Amino acid sequence: MNATIIFVLLILLMLTGMPVSIALGLTVLTFLFTMTTVPIESVAMKLFTGIENFEIMAIPFFILAGNFLTHGGVARRMINFATSMVGHWPGGLALAGVLACALFAAVSGSSPATVVAIGSIILPAMVKQGYPKRFGAGVITTSGALGILIPPSVVMVLYSVTTNTSVGKLFMAGVIPGILLATFLGITTWFIARKRDYPRMPKATWGERFAAFRKSIWGLMLIVIVMGGIYTGIFTPTEAAAMAAVYAFFIAVYVYKDLKLKQVGKVLLDSAAMSAMLLYIITNAVLFSFLMTSENIPQAMASWLTSQGLGPIAFLLVVNVLLLVAGNVMEPSSIVLIMAPILFPVATTLGIDPIHFGVLIVVNMEVGMCHPPVGLNLYVASGITKMGISELTMAVMPWLITMLVFLGLITYVPQISLFLPNLVYG
Repeated sequence: MNATIIFVLLILLMLTGMPVSIALGLTVLTFLFTMTTVPIESVAMKLFTGIENFEIMAIPFFILAGNFLTHGGVARRMINFATSMVGHWPGGLALAGVLACALFAAVSGSSPATVVAIGSIILPAMVKQGYPKRFGAGVITTSGALGILIPPSVVMVLYSVTTNTSVGKLFMAGVIPGILLATFLGITTWFIARKRDYPRMPKATWGERFAAFRKSIWGLMLIVIVMGGIYTGIFTPTEAAAMAAVYAFFIAVYVYKDLKLKQVGKVLLDSAAMSAMLLYIITNAVLFSFLMTSENIPQAMASWLTSQGLGPIAFLLVVNVLLLVAGNVMEPSSIVLIMAPILFPVATTLGIDPIHFGVLIVVNMEVGMCHPPVGLNLYVASGITKMGISELTMAVMPWLITMLVFLGLITYVPQISLFLPNLVYG
């Protein structure tokens, strides 16, 4: 009964158009004041202790690193390198877009940032070469979603914070699924381009490829620094995020010199604003999680679901449907922070690996970012392409279907996610 009241109240507040973070906070406070005897001091205490978590510090640093790279010409050099490698295949420039998104995802940790950085450069080039605008928009909108699957990923850090799971293992688990999804999206792009005879580019010589690689090496080195540093134990994921921010600043300002020192203040302000928004959502989600736990709702839901005779296969199917529905009305950070504490105890009760479950949630978030009405990537791509949301929705459909097939594969073949973490961590 209490669970029903809480969720009805939350949905009603969200239906008013109120931001999810405020709706969460108001739901908690209303319920605590009217239906429980929990002292208000404990609420204030939970607000502070909730975000007193070392891993949370990684979020503002990864956001800052991504913003430096977005403004610092790194994306353009990655596109040139990707084009030199795959530009001569059917739909070469579109395939270069997929590869460039995968490379940029490995340094930014954010899907919208990947769409902006790669899309704003490659989409005009594709239109100029004779590709239909819809095709280019479909490729970049969906490939940009790789930003939250290929580590480092802000969404993975959020999952780690809410479920107390290892960030290092999650990052490791995202590598093979990320490469696999990029391959799937590339195959879909190649198939459509070949069928419709879209243009291809002249084949680059090995000398041109090496020159493009040399120019993009500073950006690509960030992947080695972050991932190599975490997996060799030189620093923690949070320290890696701080290193990434400092390194991104250095290469954007002093190596590539695309970012002037006077522009750094604006990048810092933009990053602070985005970090504050995310931390505000986290704080309210922590309160929501506190309320759920104090009312024993996750445990009750776990007992109810297991009493229904749901095995791991049926449960994972229910989770996928639930998260895809949630993706219609909320953005990924909110979904992870609300849903993970509820679903995680049930998953562990059923013997589902926490790392595999985390990757499954992240892939669901990727799909959610590419379909209306709240798909963040759609809105970002709409801003770049000047196309309507309904037109973009139709444009992304072939790649969206590919992502759903991939989701099924990740859901029921856990070894795809667990192979690397098991290999490294044992």
